[in-house]
Amino acid sequence: MSFWDILLGRAPEAGSPRASAIPDGGIVITSPAELEAALRGEPTATGEVVTPETALRVGAVFGCIRLIAGKVATLPLDVNRRVDDRTRVEASDTAMWELMRRRPNRWQRPAQFKRMLQAHVLLRGNGYALKSVSRGEVRELVPLHPDRVTVRQLDNLELEYDVVRRNGSRITVPQSEMFHLYGLTLNGYCGVSPLTFARETIGQARARDRQVAGTFKNGARPSGAVSMPDGKKLSDNAYNNLQRSLDEFRAGGERDGGVLLLEEGLKWETISLSPTDLQWIEAQKLSRSEICMFFGVPPSMIGDNSGSDSNWGTGLQQKSDGFGAYTLDDHLVMWEEEIGAMISDPRIYARFNRAAMVRTDIKTRNAAYVQALQWGWMSPNEVRALEDMNPREGGDIYYPPPNTAGKASGPTQKDDDDDDA
Repeated sequence: MSFWDILLGRAPEAGSPRASAIPDGGIVITSPAELEAALRGEPTATGEVVTPETALRVGAVFGCIRLIAGKVATLPLDVNRRVDDRTRVEASDTAMWELMRRRPNRWQRPAQFKRMLQAHVLLRGNGYALKSVSRGEVRELVPLHPDRVTVRQLDNLELEYDVVRRNGSRITVPQSEMFHLYGLTLNGYCGVSPLTFARETIGQARARDRQVAGTFKNGARPSGAVSMPDGKKLSDNAYNNLQRSLDEFRAGGERDGGVLLLEEGLKWETISLSPTDLQWIEAQKLSRSEICMFFGVPPSMIGDNSGSDSNWGTGLQQKSDGFGAYTLDDHLVMWEEEIGAMISDPRIYARFNRAAMVRTDIKTRNAAYVQALQWGWMSPNEVRALEDMNPREGGDIYYPPPNTAGKASGPTQKDDDDDDA
């Protein structure tokens, strides 16, 4: 295979030798953009090169992306039809309902498709899928890797996309045939990845991780010291035994954590953490907090319980509400608007069921149902439908609100007293 065959991802011919294994820490080049980034290096101040692939190796970055993409993937996406100003029904007879609820393409399920494109948006700023149109309706969404797509704005202000296919050929796709997701943008048509501005923070986190890995691998930091009583000297035989024992008990060894036997009056003294070590631990906490800030995720939601998240409340429900209102809703609206742009019928719309965010909290969910039933804006059968239960006989009634029942059926007591007077 030629260099450009490897660069553009062309499949090797039958019988051709496989590429050599990439050493640990190597970068897989799959596009011209990745090649340019690798050649330029774009190192941070710590010397680390931050790419979407290397950033995912940082626990805080992976946790934030897993949380946001997972929630977008699992929230129910309803495709409904407006019958009139007050009535909505499920548009299960439309191609859009089949596309977003059953099968976005021939090999993916809806949750898989949404999770992948949302991860593309978070890591690279943009998510792309090619529309397959038949009889005037979108029948399939074929996801494209963002590194293979370049977007530009024409003089007439329409957008155009250059796509590098897997075989290396290039095609130009008009805006009407591209499903394009992006959040924060500085030019109005191309998204900005959080990694662009979090590069230094992520680079510092990776540098600290490498330092920790080297420490545990080589046992570079002693956990204690061995001392002799005053006036005594360790014999050569005891010294050799001690050296061999310390090598066996080196951090990461098979006997790490066992009991160390000391000879000739040797004493073991534990070395506590120094102020420098404590500052390093605090720097790790600060790094996680800053990464969470870039993605808009409370640190405790990715397992960092070092802080209280007091600005969003201390309870799980308060944190979940803040995450949904200030972070997740931004991504959900992005999806809803892009899906709505594919629907030609103005009566049909797509909307995420945000109420499903509390489906794991049965106490909150039941309390909401009780209020809905008491105030008469839901019937028992509507509640049962949300819980995936069959309707019951007589369950289609709406109860009148308790504080208004009977007030419209006659004069009040005060009116009667006035008439008697």
